[in-house]
Amino acid sequence: MSAPAPTIIPMITMIVEELGRIVAEKGAALPPLAADTAFLGGPLPIDSLDLATLLVVLEQRTGHDPFRAGFRQFTTVGELASLYSTDTLVEAP
Repeated sequence: MSAPAPTIIPMITMIVEELGRIVAEKGAALPPLAADTAFLGGPLPIDSLDLATLLVVLEQRTGHDPFRAGFRQFTTVGELASLYSTDTLVEAP
């Protein structure tokens, strides 16, 4: 795997942070993650409802919804992070 683009690293960090919360609430441990980690069918102990929760939280934290114009395909942490641009990352209060 190649290193993620520097512009998506803050978003990857946010995704990992939120996944940690979601997984901890389920009483599970978060495995090591990389940009190429698949959300579903991989090592993450999450389901589609958890993934939907992640998307809602990311929208709240960033103030940005990359799916507003319609669904955009993603399967990995890096792909989701790339849907968000660093210029739209604004922490909500």
